[in-house]
Amino acid sequence: VQLQASGGGEVQAGGSLTLTCTASNDFIINTMGWYRRAPGKLRELVATITTSGRTVYGDSAKGRFTISRANGKNTVFLVMNNLSPEDTAVYYCGALQTWGQGTQVTVSS
Repeated sequence: VQLQASGGGEVQAGGSLTLTCTASNDFIINTMGWYRRAPGKLRELVATITTSGRTVYGDSAKGRFTISRANGKNTVFLVMNNLSPEDTAVYYCGALQTWGQGTQVTVSS
C-alpha cells in the first residue's frame, strides 16, 4: 500500500489545518490513522478511524482534532483546530503497518 499525505503547512497558534491521506490499495483498509513525531520525541498516536467510523484519539488530540474518512474509500482527513506550538511535528498517515512520507506541520506562537 502507498500512502499519500497532504495539507501540512505553517500556521499561527490558534489556527487550523486539515490533513488528507489517500491510500492506494486494491481493497478497503479497515483502520487508517494519523501519527506524529515532534523533534526529539518518539512517534505518537494522533487518531485512528475504522471503516465503521470508530475513532481513537491520542491525549493531545482529544477535543481539538477530528478524524474522518470518505465513505467506501481509503481516504482519511484530520481537521486540527486550536493548534499550538506543541503540535509542531511531522504528521504521518499510517495503515497496514505502513507509513506515508509525512507532512510537516509548524505552529508559530
